[in-house]
Amino acid sequence: MDTHADKQPQIPSASYAEGRLARAFTTALTHEDPATRERAGERVRGWRRVLSGMADGTLRIGSRTPVRGLPAWVTPEVLHGGFATGGARAGGPLLPYEAEAARKAGVPEDREALFAHRLTEEGLAELWALLDGARYEVTVPEEAALLTVAWLVRAGETEAALGLVRELSPFAGTLRFTPRPSEAPAPDTGAVYRRTVAQTGAALARRVPNDAVETQREALRVWRPFADELLGHWLETAGPGHRVLDRDPDDGWHARGAALLDRYRLLAREHTRCGGHRDPKGNLGILRGALEETVAGRPLDARRLGLLRHAAASMVRKRGLPGSERHTAVRSAQAAQAALPSHHDLARLVADRMSGLPQDVGATDPDALLVPVTGAEQRRSGLPAGTAVPPAVRRVVERARSAPLPVLVELGVIPSAEVMAELVPQLVAAETAGAYPDAPLRTLMAANYRAFRERRSLLLLDLERQVRPDELPWVRAVSAQHRTDARVRNSAHATLRHLAGVAVDGFPGTLLPNPLVRELAVLARRAGLDAPLVEELAADIFTGTFSPKFQAAAAVAGELLEGSLYARYYGIDYAAVYVLSDEGGRGTSRRRAARDAFAALCHERAGGHASHTVAGNGTVIEQSQILTTHNLATLVHRVGVAPASGWAEAARRCFVTVCRLTDRARREPRPLGTVKDAAYAWRQMLFHLSRCDAATAAGVLARMPEETARHPAPVAALLAPALAGLRLVADGGSFAADGTADGGRARRLTGWTTTGDHWLCAGTGRTGRR
Repeated sequence: MDTHADKQPQIPSASYAEGRLARAFTTALTHEDPATRERAGERVRGWRRVLSGMADGTLRIGSRTPVRGLPAWVTPEVLHGGFATGGARAGGPLLPYEAEAARKAGVPEDREALFAHRLTEEGLAELWALLDGARYEVTVPEEAALLTVAWLVRAGETEAALGLVRELSPFAGTLRFTPRPSEAPAPDTGAVYRRTVAQTGAALARRVPNDAVETQREALRVWRPFADELLGHWLETAGPGHRVLDRDPDDGWHARGAALLDRYRLLAREHTRCGGHRDPKGNLGILRGALEETVAGRPLDARRLGLLRHAAASMVRKRGLPGSERHTAVRSAQAAQAALPSHHDLARLVADRMSGLPQDVGATDPDALLVPVTGAEQRRSGLPAGTAVPPAVRRVVERARSAPLPVLVELGVIPSAEVMAELVPQLVAAETAGAYPDAPLRTLMAANYRAFRERRSLLLLDLERQVRPDELPWVRAVSAQHRTDARVRNSAHATLRHLAGVAVDGFPGTLLPNPLVRELAVLARRAGLDAPLVEELAADIFTGTFSPKFQAAAAVAGELLEGSLYARYYGIDYAAVYVLSDEGGRGTSRRRAARDAFAALCHERAGGHASHTVAGNGTVIEQSQILTTHNLATLVHRVGVAPASGWAEAARRCFVTVCRLTDRARREPRPLGTVKDAAYAWRQMLFHLSRCDAATAAGVLARMPEETARHPAPVAALLAPALAGLRLVADGGSFAADGTADGGRARRLTGWTTTGDHWLCAGTGRTGRR
């Protein structure tokens, strides 16, 4: 949850908590999944604690210290909406590893005794062994605290160690300050992964049989062979031309028929997925119904006899006589298909393979998990040796692949900038730790940061900010003396350039998502860079103003793009932006004046729209994105980012994204978001083209019709006005004030409109209204 100066959260009331409690209670009572009911029950208990704490004053919702008696650095239990429950995530009953440690140390099984033991000579030796072996897990930041004490003692920082112990001691009996031992060392800080081995194994183990597949398997294994038996039984009465009941059956025919019917009833009880065999109009139903009548001694009337003969003849005509070469080939192929292992069986086999790996990290060699079934596995599981792992299972396992970020992007394991943003904390943890020269301390601080990023945000009022990592007492204790400013700056700058470069190169047609922007901004501050980075604003809650960093980002864009194809296409007068920059400076009033002037410029460029509607807000926000390039200029000009594939290739891939999104929009009933995304990709394409020399840019433009031809025909027609407008500006022309030229045959492509249907949806029958 973010708290911004532009929008103050309302004072929290008990009614919100009561509503969440009611919802959780209903789920806990009625949901069909037991695990979901259990999780809902936990939420019920949590919301009851919230309401109780709000009533008796032990909870102050909206404060950064919401729990009476707990300092800000303690990781609180937080429910939906940022409500603290009053508990601490490092609190609760003793965990099994703590109890085991107490038994080994010969001390009472309580946290205070274990805390005291860790400060003895024997306890410190145990902590030093953990530090050096890096075989521990930190799941909440507090678990890094006593390891930090041990490191300080060994480093000769006795006063710092004692000071940290004094700060922790009041909570020694309630919070766990020691990490849990791990069989595997801490993960490679240069590698990331989407899912841990444990998460992936659990997902595979949860897979259940696919109803459609298992129904088909039952049909191939059970009902088609049985239908062949019924057909063969009737063909015993056939004369020339395989016409059944052309001759009398032998003496045992009725008894064999009765046995077949008994077996049918048994099969029907045991195999319940298929229902086709019960259809009296299906071939199997006709053969079975006629046999029941005959075995019962009732003669077949002319209609039923006709149906019987037609069914038997059609079955022979389709596949041949049972036992014939053609019939045998068909049934053999179907039997082989039915005998293939199910996906859920193979998924569980792979989950079993993963059970022997470290569980709380990614898999460094997932390919070894995806080899065909081995002979030993066949003997254990019954699955045929040599069976390949299907793509559906492979995709799940690939999400656990642990590798450098660019590798995961190239392999498609990270398919979008949004997914990449989820992994950024793992890399920022490595950067944070990289500022420490000592290897064990570096590993410890990386583990601490990864755990800290799992801390849920609190609901805050009065412009209070969330707790930051450097407020944790154990981080403070080592930061001042054991981090070098130069090392911090260099490490942060390198990580910033790396992460931003991967995002720009890997997803050139996509806006950087807000979580990624915020992490990049943190790195920029650590690097000491003047690199204003801005988030995407929500049109439905936009208040009409922008923070000062938007104007600063626009000024950076002007430094890079003044007079460029980008500036001419969007009709940007960057000189006016520089004037806003000159009006800024020190002092609250001057910053406010510059902020208000930038907002006025965006409103003017949007056609003077007031911020009264979502569409009107959207047009104003889009102009701020155009002026700032939504971070591209800052990353290129102030950070030094450049796509590894080159600017021309980045522009080409942006245009591919534009074509793909245009095709999607024409087929969507409500294409609003897709049209906006297409305009974003178009804008980023223009930025990349503006970084090319004139000849290279002209070459990219010349090949655009070839790209549109690779897509369905309507795409070229829909994009024709945009391409005409781009060629117009590239040749030195310009748009009219309404963004059109050449009688409307050339248009400037933007994403938002307040005048009705978006022209990119013209002729599709879809609406572009917002």
